[in-house]
Amino acid sequence: MGIDTVRTDEADGAADRRREQRGWYFYDWACSVYSTSVLTVFLGPYLTSVAESAADADGYVHPLGIPVRSGSFFAYSVSLSVIVAVLVMPVVGAAADRTGRKKPLLGAAAYTGAAATAAMFFLDGDRYLLGGLLLIVANAAQSVAMMLYNSYLPQIAPPEERDAVSSRGWAFGYASGSLVLVANLILYTAHDSFGLSESAAVRVCLASAGLWWGAFALIPLRRLRDRRVPAREGALPGFRQLAATVRDMRRRPLTLAFLLAYLVYNDGIQTVISQASVYGSEELGLGQSTLIVAVLLVQVLAVVGALALGRLARTYGAKRTILGSLVAWTVTLAAGYFLPAGVPAWFFVLAAGIGLVLGGSQALSRSLFSHLVPPGKEAEYFSAYEMSDRGMSWLGPLLFGLTYQLTGSYRDAIISLVAFFVIGFVLLARVPVRRAIGDAGNPVPERI
Repeated sequence: MGIDTVRTDEADGAADRRREQRGWYFYDWACSVYSTSVLTVFLGPYLTSVAESAADADGYVHPLGIPVRSGSFFAYSVSLSVIVAVLVMPVVGAAADRTGRKKPLLGAAAYTGAAATAAMFFLDGDRYLLGGLLLIVANAAQSVAMMLYNSYLPQIAPPEERDAVSSRGWAFGYASGSLVLVANLILYTAHDSFGLSESAAVRVCLASAGLWWGAFALIPLRRLRDRRVPAREGALPGFRQLAATVRDMRRRPLTLAFLLAYLVYNDGIQTVISQASVYGSEELGLGQSTLIVAVLLVQVLAVVGALALGRLARTYGAKRTILGSLVAWTVTLAAGYFLPAGVPAWFFVLAAGIGLVLGGSQALSRSLFSHLVPPGKEAEYFSAYEMSDRGMSWLGPLLFGLTYQLTGSYRDAIISLVAFFVIGFVLLARVPVRRAIGDAGNPVPERI
């Protein structure tokens, strides 16, 4: 084979890889609208209001005969959706690894979530049970789809390209979420001009997120390729494989210690994201338009914060920068406890604080963990990372809901989340990351 032929084959391979990468970006573009418009902005306050309309004289609804304060119903539904996702993910993950056919499974999860989100258009009156069911299905499907989506990254990008490809995917998601939120803001604030009631405008915004998700998911499903893999000797299904990976991690206790710290503080981060709009609407009495603008502010500043924390990490190391971000999270939540009701400007200040630490704390945590993974076990360890992440992220919403149920105060509920950042800080500070990287068999960077 001549040199020109080899160069042509390499060029063709690079072009195919770039085409597949561009398709991969578009799944983040498709599904991020669910995270921003549905889970973060509209569904929490709206489902809470639907539950309140169905509540008895004491303010309780009774799903399956269980007394639940209407203000806690959304948080409990989020927790239950995460538990469902944790039960489903190992089964789907094992099937994907065993067959190599990720794309049909990604399509099934994506369109299950998109259909459930689009069906939120029918969430009106006192149909709080329908809302809870659709939330559980959509959120669990989104978790399963993201697990499969992330698992494509090592296949579509060589090691030297992965940081850039992953960052572009995040950028596509932030851009998509911001674009659709602007459209939502126009529709919601001018709903009378469109001949819609406020409730109908919210339901259109919810349903449109499902339609957007389903429409743009077609692009990655057309461009991503399945890669047949030989059956692995002794491959284990579902939870047995996860248990085997955890047993292997136990031989690297410092990697496991970092993972535990991350799970604790990331649970706090995810809960703030999902419950901030409920706090803003129910405790601070802020309107939906204010909440949308606040989330737009978070979306924009998350990009700025990620870049800024990345620069700090090059100077001070990833671990110190993450620890600093956890202090910032704690201060931000403490300030949020004292926010005066009915003053949007101070809620925007809170949103700015969240945005500046949101992207960077998560991005640096993922990159730091990548140094603690033994060579040749990247997919196995990151599968456990994703599973463990989802497995812990029901505790925050549960604590938030229980605190509100016991105290009747959203201020007490939001301040309770400080515990996750304080405990996470203490656990991370105790991890000697340089020794952990060496124990994993990886070269230790000059600054980490």
